[in-house]
Amino acid sequence: MNNKKSRNWWPLFFIGIFSFTFSLIIWTIVSSKKIQIEEDESFMQKYQDMDENYNEIMTSNLIFTSKYDFIININGKDFPLTIEDIRYSQRVLKLKSQHKNLFKLGENTISVVVLDKNTKELQDVDFDIKVTKSNTKKNDMYLNKNNFELVDNKYVTTFTITDENNWNVTGSVKVNEDRGYIFIKSNAI
Repeated sequence: MNNKKSRNWWPLFFIGIFSFTFSLIIWTIVSSKKIQIEEDESFMQKYQDMDENYNEIMTSNLIFTSKYDFIININGKDFPLTIEDIRYSQRVLKLKSQHKNLFKLGENTISVVVLDKNTKELQDVDFDIKVTKSNTKKNDMYLNKNNFELVDNKYVTTFTITDENNWNVTGSVKVNEDRGYIFIKSNAI
């Protein structure tokens, strides 16, 4: 007679699988804590505020464009008051955007013109514009009225881009109580 008992390896297999899965969970948490995570601040607001107030932002842009002619010129290319790019990922922009290669390494120029639709007079404008990399806040450049000079009826400033990357221009323009919002995605070459 054979008195040897057959060993059941399933409990050890279960403990091994459980230990492996648990160690992967711990590794994921530790690895993700090392990554720099930055909150999106489109239109100079937290994304929660932007999500909550999206309809008001759209309405505000419609009211602003009904009263004022707005042109932002970036390195010689004119743009209206637009936020269309907020819907696109950087990958889609590479395929469909007309804003490709907008920035250049080195010095870049932004000018802003806001004219009253009826009188065609230049408006006194307050603005907050941010030029930022799409993936980090480390190189954010904040531009407000103090950074701009009034030259030939345009508010003009320059800024420097130091590396090839995807860049965004976001912010708002205010005339009296009317506010318009802008969001342009591009890249630097």
